[in-house]
Amino acid sequence: MTNQLTTIKKLLPFLKPCRGLFVLALMAATVSSLLTLYIPRLTGEAVDCIIGPGNVNFHGALMIIVKIAVCACLAGFFQWIMSILNNKMTFEIVRDMRNAAFKNIERLPLKYLDSNPSGDLMSRVIADADQFADGLLMGFTQFFTGVVTILGTLFFMLMIDWRIGLLVVVLTPLSFFVAKFIATHTYEYAKLQAGIRGEETGFVNEMIAGQKVVKAFGREEAVLRDFDEINERMEKASLKATFYSSLTNPSTRFVNNTVYALVAIAGAFAAIGKLMTVGELTSFLSYASQYTRPFNEISGVITELQGAIACAERLVDLIEEEPEIPDPVDAEELNMPEGRVRMDSVCFSYTPDRELIRDFSLSVDPGMRIAIVGPTGCGKTTLINLLMRFYDVNSGSISVDGKDIRKVTRRSLRDSYGMVLQDTWLRSGSIRDNLTIGNPEATDEEIIEAAKTCHSHSFIRRLPKGYDTYIGEDGGGLSAGQKQLLCITRVMLSSPDMLILDEATSSIDTRTEIRIQKAFHSMMAGRTSFIVAHRLSTIRESDLILCMRDGNIVESGTHKELLAEKGFYYQLYMSQFSGKAI
Repeated sequence: MTNQLTTIKKLLPFLKPCRGLFVLALMAATVSSLLTLYIPRLTGEAVDCIIGPGNVNFHGALMIIVKIAVCACLAGFFQWIMSILNNKMTFEIVRDMRNAAFKNIERLPLKYLDSNPSGDLMSRVIADADQFADGLLMGFTQFFTGVVTILGTLFFMLMIDWRIGLLVVVLTPLSFFVAKFIATHTYEYAKLQAGIRGEETGFVNEMIAGQKVVKAFGREEAVLRDFDEINERMEKASLKATFYSSLTNPSTRFVNNTVYALVAIAGAFAAIGKLMTVGELTSFLSYASQYTRPFNEISGVITELQGAIACAERLVDLIEEEPEIPDPVDAEELNMPEGRVRMDSVCFSYTPDRELIRDFSLSVDPGMRIAIVGPTGCGKTTLINLLMRFYDVNSGSISVDGKDIRKVTRRSLRDSYGMVLQDTWLRSGSIRDNLTIGNPEATDEEIIEAAKTCHSHSFIRRLPKGYDTYIGEDGGGLSAGQKQLLCITRVMLSSPDMLILDEATSSIDTRTEIRIQKAFHSMMAGRTSFIVAHRLSTIRESDLILCMRDGNIVESGTHKELLAEKGFYYQLYMSQFSGKAI
């Protein structure tokens, strides 16, 4: 219960903008319910117009029937208004929550995104938000009318006969006890169900993305077994959640029918004793029936809200996840840097128990081409992450043109770099849209010139609509090499002040790679460039080669100097060329 109250408090800021709609919906619900409740009173009066055999006040009955028709029409109209307002409120709230969640995802540190499955994040923003919307809509629609109906019927019953009305009030808590027991258990399993749903979404997303690898290694059966295990846990949690939620209706109906039976017996004796008329008894029984019905609905609403709050809790947790450390208030803009990069005694680790980079120092002058080589896991890509400030150093400092990168804005720092990664990323859209991400104002002539320089123009031209060809998620329909050429063209078009190339030509054939290297040499002229490469033939002309191992620089120098030393670099190089130096 404490968790639920905490979640509800966190939801209040999203409800505040809809206060006006809330008040209007409440007024519409009140008017609609009161008009509906007035109809049984009129019905009782109509019954009392039947005085005896052959003695009926038809004129009075007709007038009452007209009133009933007017009340029914007005009640329906206000019910319609309430539904419109409730829908608008619900989807505005969920829209704002989804926007807040997605906005926070954009601000989250890469550490969080690297450690949480993307499928689970998708499930929170899409599926959990939908579940919350369903529960919220039911709550707004039925809770308002239910509360007003309970209070209204109680008022009318006490007016007709306060003694029988008090009997109803005394028996009412039974429904609340039953509803509370069911709601508590429903929340527990609804929360578990939402968590497993996120896990299942993440697994499906992962397996679809890696389907080629799954098939290549014949892991279909193993994947199915893993999915079955998750699905079985989902089944058990769903069945228990459904079991407790399905108890709501029969349990509350049993209690409410018991109340109705007692009221009917007491009312019948009152009518026989002439303590009320037959018409009043008719009205009272109608009110007793209407009084118990909202408890069924509210119990169902509470049960549904348990699941909704459980889903909202996961969504709120994402919204409140700590974003990356914001830029300092006095952070400077890094405008057109010369490219002087310094790393002083840098230490970094992804996890506290395993240090990756220790006491790393480096000095790079403007315009230098720095190649970084070493075995897998030695810290090459980590070094790039630190330069781009995707991660912050644990100790030490990194500076550009004498400015500590923690004291400049992230946007200006990252705008200063052009980065091509081994893992390509293209968004759904046209080829042109993807190429101009870094330079939205680029003209067609500039786009074509960059594409020709990067040797992507020839295959783009052969596409159905050339530069306006639509490509799907992550460049669907293009080869790995074509996607990498587009990423290289994108960086070429943005004309950055500094470059980072992390295995930028790993998916390109050797012949095209030679041409691309020439384009890179042209682009790197006068720009500080960091090149991560496994193919050592591509970095021979670098101004400085850093050999990394276990997070440290073990050797540094030019290609010829390092070969002459016959150390670690010499071993790497010779292993790639079968013992023949070039």
